[in-house]
Amino acid sequence: MMRDFATYEAQDAEHLQFVGNLVGKITPELTGRAADLSSQLKPLHAIKPVLQSRYLVKGWLDRGTASVVYGESNVGKTFFALDLSMHIAAAKNWHDCRVPHDEDYAGPVVYVAGEGGRGLNNRIEAIRRERPDLMEHTEEDGDFLLLPTALNLCNSGDATALTRALSSLSKSPSLIVIDTLARSMGDGDENTAKDMGAFVRNIDHLRNETGAHVMVIHHSGKDTSKGARGSGSLRAAVDTEIELTRSGDVVMAETRKQRDMICEKVFAYKLRDVFIGYDEDGDAVTSAVVEPTDPVKHEPKISGQAEVALQALGDAIRKHGEKKQGDDYPNVPCVLLSQWRDSCDLHGLADSDDRDSMKRAFNRNKTALQSKNLIRIYNNFVWMVPNENQ
Repeated sequence: MMRDFATYEAQDAEHLQFVGNLVGKITPELTGRAADLSSQLKPLHAIKPVLQSRYLVKGWLDRGTASVVYGESNVGKTFFALDLSMHIAAAKNWHDCRVPHDEDYAGPVVYVAGEGGRGLNNRIEAIRRERPDLMEHTEEDGDFLLLPTALNLCNSGDATALTRALSSLSKSPSLIVIDTLARSMGDGDENTAKDMGAFVRNIDHLRNETGAHVMVIHHSGKDTSKGARGSGSLRAAVDTEIELTRSGDVVMAETRKQRDMICEKVFAYKLRDVFIGYDEDGDAVTSAVVEPTDPVKHEPKISGQAEVALQALGDAIRKHGEKKQGDDYPNVPCVLLSQWRDSCDLHGLADSDDRDSMKRAFNRNKTALQSKNLIRIYNNFVWMVPNENQ
């Protein structure tokens, strides 16, 4: 049975009386910080569920929290962030995910473009041409604001200055995008816990002072399996982590961390070219917009010697490949293992010319590629497993 507000007020009064009695039993007088902390002590019977959602994009982002969106270079991070930002600013659902329509929670969005450049202007123009419904009220009400400058969020100066600048807006921002982390570190080093800690404190300052969700655009490290580049203190601090990966022409945004939500969301999209005008030489100028599509199966990631071995197999197949007849062979070109091994030797797979070293390197990477389901071997013949996404 639902309780009315009078019931909750009575419970609050009871809670305050309980804390007052408790404090009185422990010590007769408390001042300063101790008094502040004692007033916040909450007994078990006063702890109630919070059922009202604080979402900014339901299932993806909450208001007043922080996230990091990361991926390899040129995977489409800015396209993703702009598409998300424009939907929030326009108070329109983002590809079937609810966005608040209430004026108290919808927009404005502040997009800090640290890398600047005309590319961002052209991407916004592409959205204007392809999605006028997102622009209709956003442009009239000023609910999307671009800040084309790099901030230094390794010291408190720029974070404080930005919050003061945003205080002049008629409404507090719902989303602040920092694109990118690398251009917002000043002289700081993203690989050190000290500098990343300073960055995180400034992100906390922005969200605490404005109530906005703060989204940081970042790059993957050299080992993409380890997530975003740099000190792990960033990942520990944010509430949401979204990784962008590309398979062919499909980009997939997937939640890798959610502090208070189920971590299962996937949004797949392609980038569709949009004509936006002609340059001074009469050549067409284009940009792109996000176009949702179906998710695809991830292609296994390989590097180092395994990648060299796979390239060597491709060369061997182009030179010697033939389609074998029989139910145990696919309808793709195959080569003898010996032909693949010779190609690996030509590619310098091993670290030395010693025959035993070359044999061990070949066998080790053959096993690695089999385990990733990238090759098949039968009756001394080898072939590449066809890519299901193509």
